[in-house]
Amino acid sequence: MRVIVVGSGLAGLLAAVTAAERGADVLLLTKAALADANTTHAQGGIAAALFPDDSVAAHVRDTLVAGAGLCSRAAVEVLCTEGPARVRELIARGVRFDADAAGGLARGLEAAHSSARILHAGGDATGAEIERALIAAARASARVSIREHAVLVDLVVDGGAVVGVSLLGGDEYADAVVLATGGAGQLFAHTTNPAVATGDGVAAAWRAGAELADAEFYQFHPTALAAPGSFLISEAVRGEGAVLRNAAGRRFMLDVHPDAELAPRDVVARGIATEMAAQGGEPVVLDATGIGARLAARFPTIDAATRAAGFDWTREPIPVTPAAHYWMGGIATDVSGRTSLPGLWAVGECASTGVHGANRLASNSLLEAAVFAHRAVEDLLAATAPAGSPVGTSAQSWAPALCTSDDRREGAQPVVTSAQSSAPRLGASDDSRGGARPVGTSAQSEAAGLCASDDSAFSRPELQELMWGAAGLQRSGAGLAAAASALAELRAPQVRDATSAEDRNLLDLARVLVDFALAREESRGAHYRTDFPTPSPELAERRIAAGFATLSEGAPAC
Repeated sequence: MRVIVVGSGLAGLLAAVTAAERGADVLLLTKAALADANTTHAQGGIAAALFPDDSVAAHVRDTLVAGAGLCSRAAVEVLCTEGPARVRELIARGVRFDADAAGGLARGLEAAHSSARILHAGGDATGAEIERALIAAARASARVSIREHAVLVDLVVDGGAVVGVSLLGGDEYADAVVLATGGAGQLFAHTTNPAVATGDGVAAAWRAGAELADAEFYQFHPTALAAPGSFLISEAVRGEGAVLRNAAGRRFMLDVHPDAELAPRDVVARGIATEMAAQGGEPVVLDATGIGARLAARFPTIDAATRAAGFDWTREPIPVTPAAHYWMGGIATDVSGRTSLPGLWAVGECASTGVHGANRLASNSLLEAAVFAHRAVEDLLAATAPAGSPVGTSAQSWAPALCTSDDRREGAQPVVTSAQSSAPRLGASDDSRGGARPVGTSAQSEAAGLCASDDSAFSRPELQELMWGAAGLQRSGAGLAAAASALAELRAPQVRDATSAEDRNLLDLARVLVDFALAREESRGAHYRTDFPTPSPELAERRIAAGFATLSEGAPAC
């Protein structure tokens, strides 16, 4: 069996290594170098109920509360129940988590957790340590072929099933494709994500007709350093006792939530945004001076970054501001990573399992990547259950407007057939699949409004500023509608290189996110509407949309 895995964070690496150990031949593709993944930048740890004073039930409860009524309980129970075994597996694979004075696993507390259950490595370099161990395992496997600097353009679909990937330079085919391409923080002007986080897998799956879910829910981390690069100041710093203060030195979060700085992330982020607005847009400060000299030992990466930016955070508070951090939405999957398209699985941040609901609980993302990567490999190797809507009957099936309501057609058929495109494949090197075509070209790209060749018509910084202003921490119907109109006028360049491929993906996903956000006329979790400032009980359900399956062949561009 041949498996293609796209992405080299925790989810992709673990899927590749696990599949190879089970006898599959694996092609592991990554857009940049292997270590250029969101996982590498993860400072916060990995949460699991590993200690006697904790329980799976408590972890489930904390996750559900943070998810603001939108979690899939089945997915949450899978995450929390299987999480401890996956953490032990990482340890067995050589991940060196920090030890306490007695030689056991050290643990920390983060926001919205009822127990100290967060494991870290290197103080604040957890992701980098996980990457180190899993990259070593992948390189050591005789069954894993690694291709760096491989740019995903689209999925290859034959007869409604995913049979491979279209890359800049050629196509690759396999019995199963696993997308582990991470999030899309580059949609926004301010993000903690690395430059590679452009939503490539989510956009490719969307163009192939796969169902997406919960795209309106983007989590903004409360505390990024207010300096070029938006360097993340981990939530664990607040867990150790750091507090937020306004320009007058007042600890303002005490007035916002009983848990103050350790309230759920969306609450803290909006509390900061409100305080910044009240003081003319100036950043608030994070005061960690009470931790003092311990900061360098506990948070060496953050300590180095703050000092490089000109701050001594042991002696002075540092300026912080919210920034886009994690996408709860993505490719809709079941609890085995299976998408609505046969042959396609998705794991990690690019997937929407329902485990995070409307607001991810801190340090659940690395755990989700490990748990569901493992389950996806088990499922794809068995490949017995029929494909279908992975989200389940509790979700609301919904067709987004995609810039204009005229794009929706009654009875429209999926544009994911073997004859969907008459355009030649980009760099096609193997025609043995007959009619198989990569999606996202010719008529389907025209349906998405991505067929223009006028490169000057698209500006990524302008898109990012538009999304930050209209679809960021605080949204409104008027602002989102204006953003939808502006997005309808944008034209992405033709796909010629990595940058143009990313630009196409960002424009696709900006339209998707804005349409999802317009449709949710309430505030819930990370989605806050100033015109609908409270949750609506009747809207406490997930939303899904089936990609271009709602568009007719050759529909006009947005």
